[in-house]
Amino acid sequence: MADEKSVGGQVWIFNGNRNHFPSAVFTERRLAEDWIRRNQLEGTLTAYPLDISVFEWAIERGYFTPKKAEHTSADFIANFSSASQDHDHFERDEG
Repeated sequence: MADEKSVGGQVWIFNGNRNHFPSAVFTERRLAEDWIRRNQLEGTLTAYPLDISVFEWAIERGYFTPKKAEHTSADFIANFSSASQDHDHFERDEG
């Protein structure tokens, strides 16, 4: 899980199901969830650490260890994400 008390803090980023780019950034999970529910959105809300890449964050916390040369390539680092980040998936309530 993401460390809410990390030195740099964190933000909550929402990505819609069909979007490659975030549609909103929040400083508090509660604010994000209220916005998502109010607008009946579908997508993923993920905690991101501030002032550190997810790649470095995951290594520092022992969630990931580079084992291959390609694990330190620019392309790998630029596209890295971690299942250890606190996140939730939201679906529209059809009922």
